[in-house]
Amino acid sequence: MTLPDTMTAIEISTPGGPEVLKAATRPVPRPGPGEVLIRVRAAGVNRPDMIQRAGHYPPPAGASDLPGLEVAGEVVAVGPKGPAVPESMGWDYKVGDKVCALLAGGGYAEYATAPAVQTLPIPDGLGWTEAAGVPETFFTVWTNVFQRGGLKPGEAILIHGGSSGIGTTAIQLARAFDAVVFATAGSDDKVKACAELGAVRAINYRTEDFAEVVKAAPPKGVDVILDMVGGPYFAKNLDILNTDGRIVHIAALKGNKVELDIGKMMRKRAIITGTTLRPRSPVEKGRIAAELKAKVWPLLASGKVRSVVYKTFPLAEASKAHALMESSEHIGKIVLVTG
Repeated sequence: MTLPDTMTAIEISTPGGPEVLKAATRPVPRPGPGEVLIRVRAAGVNRPDMIQRAGHYPPPAGASDLPGLEVAGEVVAVGPKGPAVPESMGWDYKVGDKVCALLAGGGYAEYATAPAVQTLPIPDGLGWTEAAGVPETFFTVWTNVFQRGGLKPGEAILIHGGSSGIGTTAIQLARAFDAVVFATAGSDDKVKACAELGAVRAINYRTEDFAEVVKAAPPKGVDVILDMVGGPYFAKNLDILNTDGRIVHIAALKGNKVELDIGKMMRKRAIITGTTLRPRSPVEKGRIAAELKAKVWPLLASGKVRSVVYKTFPLAEASKAHALMESSEHIGKIVLVTG
């Protein structure tokens, strides 16, 4: 296949608001050892992209400076085998394969490279836009809720930000693995959406105290909490946590600094943890991908779990997509399409 020399990409012209995202011409990247080159058909928009755009989340060393952490498209070139692709983890891709991939950056473009171990075949029945909304959220939820949080069938989980891309995915996967799900959201419409996705009780945090609701509703406490708020939620999270419960932090949108009641933590034998996904090595991300392929991809293919896409924008309108995400009006994913 003959590849073009240049492509359209969306650059961060200077740190700032959505308007700093500008279309530019860039060389088409070439895949290195253990990588594939993907003709991007759609790219997911995520909150870390906004933080990077504002100048507060630089890409890891060696990653593209372009925003974009997930894509869907066709493989158009395959790099040589390399140490980043252990034979026991990688899949053999060939030109023409339809895939989605988790990236450390570079997704807002017509072409992007990805480590093969972070690349997965698109599940049956999913189109480009749905597939582009899968990797970042499903990798994040799987490693935090199930690997780190250890959610088990029959346990109860509270998911903050239930109407976000992460939240809609976490609700569905927790229910698919037989957990009792509570979720918080910021409007009645979002609460309704969370309930439709499987939350036994969805809570409008603007009109209700989520801690009081959880304490009053069976089972009157939760075993796992997935939190992206931090700050003012921390003490309440610990208060409603069951003995041997786990709080997993994936962001701190309302503040990084908290006051910890060590005695309460000890009495509850609580585990308080958190992770970031982007800086992890391809080998670490590959292990997550392997579990997703085995345990979650069949759920996507069967329709038991789905990618919730709220709205799409052309790649050139990335600034509008960011403005929508900043408004927090969306339910589920926002996706850029390349045409």
